[in-house]
Formats: sequence, C-alpha cells, structure tokens
Amino acid sequence: MPIKCKRRSRSTGQSEPGITRDATAQDSLHPEIFTVSDQPVSSHASLLYEVMGRLMLGFGLILIAFNLRPLFASLSVLLPDMLQQQVLTSAQAGYLTTLPVLCLGIFAPLAPWLSQRIGNKRTLLVVMVLLTAGTAMRGWGNILPLFLGSAMAGMAIAIGNVLLPAMVKKEFPQSPALMTGSYTMALCAGAAVAAAGTLPLTQSLETTWATGLALWALPAGIVMLLWLPYAVVPDSAPQNRQLQTVSLWRDSLAWQVTFFMGLQSALGYSIFGWIVPILHDRGLDGVQAGWILSISIVVQLIACFVLPSLAVRCKNQSLINAAMALTAAIGFLGMLFGPIELVWEFGILQGIGQGGLFALALTIIVLRSPDAHIATHLSSMAQSVGYTLAALGPLLIGMLHSLTGGYAASGWLFTALCLGAAISGWGAGRTRLVQACYTSKVRH
Repeated sequence: MPIKCKRRSRSTGQSEPGITRDATAQDSLHPEIFTVSDQPVSSHASLLYEVMGRLMLGFGLILIAFNLRPLFASLSVLLPDMLQQQVLTSAQAGYLTTLPVLCLGIFAPLAPWLSQRIGNKRTLLVVMVLLTAGTAMRGWGNILPLFLGSAMAGMAIAIGNVLLPAMVKKEFPQSPALMTGSYTMALCAGAAVAAAGTLPLTQSLETTWATGLALWALPAGIVMLLWLPYAVVPDSAPQNRQLQTVSLWRDSLAWQVTFFMGLQSALGYSIFGWIVPILHDRGLDGVQAGWILSISIVVQLIACFVLPSLAVRCKNQSLINAAMALTAAIGFLGMLFGPIELVWEFGILQGIGQGGLFALALTIIVLRSPDAHIATHLSSMAQSVGYTLAALGPLLIGMLHSLTGGYAASGWLFTALCLGAAISGWGAGRTRLVQACYTSKVRH
C-alpha cells in the first residue's frame, strides 16, 4: 500500500518543501464572487448551462438542509402534550430527545466511507430515503416505532451533516461563506417552520401527536424525489483510491474544532428539546411557547446567513466565537430566570447567539481544512465526537428535571456548556489549517 503524505504549515497553508500545494487551501480563506469555474467557456450558452447547473445543485443542497432539523423541533413542541398524556415519562422524554443527537455522533463516520464508495450525491439520496422512512415511522403511535424511527432519522441526519460542508468545499470552493450561510439558514428555517407549524397543524387537523410527528416525512419525501436525478448521474471524478487521514486525530487544532462543534451543539439541542417544556413550566401555553422557539430559530436563520460572511473577513474568528457563546448564555438564562414579560426579547437574544455559534462551527470546518477530502474527515471527526458530546445536554436536562422536579439546575449546566464553547471557539478560530497526512491505496 503506497503512502503519500501531504503536510502544510498551520498558519499559511503553504506546502512544506518538496510538496505540491493544494490551490484551494488558501483560496478558501478569501472567498471571492460566486463563480462557476476557473476554466474559460466556449460560448454564452455553455456558460449559462454551467451557471444554471451550479445554481440548481446549490438549491438542492439547501432543500436537503431544510429537512435535517424538523425532526427535533417537531418533537419539542409536542413533548408537553406527550408528557401530560403520559405517553412518556420525564426520563423517557430525556432519552428520546437524546437518542437522535447521539445517533448524529455514532453514525457520522459512515459519511466518508459511503462518500468514497458511491459518491456524495448518491450518499445524499440514501440520507433522504432514511430520513423519510424514519420520520414516517415515528407516526405509528407507540413507543418502539417512536424510538426506532428517531434513530433511523438520526442516522440520516448524521451523514447529511457531515457531507454538506464537504460538498461546499468541493463544489463551491470560491464562495464558502455564501453557501455555508445559505444552507445553515435553511437548517434553521426547517427548524423554525416545524416549531411554529407542528402544533397548529396537529390541532387544525384534529389529530394526534403521532400524526404531528409523521407530517414532516412529506417534505422529506418530495426532496428525495427531486434529488433523484442528481443521484442517477455518477460523480464526475470517481475515485480509484481509498484515502484515509491518519494524523487528524492527533492534531490539537482539529480537537479544538471538534469541541467547539460539540459544545455549541449541546446548547442547540438542549434548546430544541427542552425550551418549550421550560416555558410551559413557567406558565406559557404550548402554542405560545412554540412560537417563542420559532421566533428564536428565525433569528438564528438571520444570524446563520450573516455571520459566515462576516467571520471570513475577520483576521481570525476567535473573538466572534466567544462573543456568540456569551450571547447564547445570556439569552437562555433570561428565558429560564428572567421576567416572563421579557421572554420574547431573551428568546431573540438566544437565537442570535445560537445561530451564530452553529453557522460559525460549520464555517470553521471549511476554513480550517486545506482541501475537500480533509474537510470530509474533519467534518466527520468534529460531528462524530461533537454530537456524542452534544447528546449529554438534553439528557442531563431530563435527568436534572427528574431529580429536582424543576428546571433551575439547567441554568448551571447551560452556563458550563457556554463557557466551554467560548474557550474551544477561541482556539478553533485562529487562522491556521489542520495538519493532515494521507495514506492511499488503489481499489481493485
């Protein structure tokens, strides 16, 4: 098995003597206008064809991203009714909100493996098939399909989460901030629509919580069919080598990126899973609490679109990472302990911080990676370890509620998570590239 090492200096992305530099490594730190190709085209018609193809590909990725978050937000707004109807105990609710997040960590390493064998586009088709089936399964109406469907959908989201930054790095190398902002905005939009729409739809249809959860299989199934033409055509450059990154797990910068991803995710999924029950416990009705969550997510949507473009123009991203962690902490603690008449304002503040953290974590994966292959593996590492760590957030809130009978102890947990996100985000925000060494072997 021949071994090829590619090492680059941390600060500049320049190759060490004797090693050929990857041209996209430094370019990704300085995004230019949204272009299609560096190669000249022979006619206006072919240029238009390429532009339309690129725009349709980007729109397809945005539609996929939209469907990767309703799973969490739809459960959050229905959880108080499920607890009141004794469908779940508090402990079971903690396990259910934790399970798909844990799956995000467990199954993230599948993404590079599938990508190298069937290509990114076909892997994303697999993602949409699993997501549609798992979401529909949650509507069967009893505990076992609820947990199994959540696990299946969580597996799909895990793979999709890893591939989206890698697709941005590969397909849109000169506009990473624009595409990262666009698909993270779509992620937040999907969560916002599910948070605001699930309970009113369930009530207007006069149906049960199970149908309310299963409704979100419909948009996932539509996007699955729309993506099918992309999956039929193989990727343009099929790989005849199997590449493995052997030094990434020993790289300190890669671990800082990983902890930043994990801790901000723990914050985010704690909000998705428990903010509606927390606000309900403070005296708000389910629809009003769901609207507060939705408004918070809409603000996340705006932050997701703005902050990547702002971050790549900064000398480094350390300060903005830490500032967003502090903003998220103040917003959550305000919703938990602040005056109830200011809960909307605190929800907006939390949305700014949480949306900023999420978008910055995904942007950091792209900016710290010298090429698309390493971006896939760094994304896999950050999300496999990070989401496993993130699963502790909603689980611990459920356990603390079971032990104390209230949510006050959650404030200490959230403060600790925000402090950790600020520290790791400061390190991950430095303008450096992860060091990587490949091993490669020809596949027969």
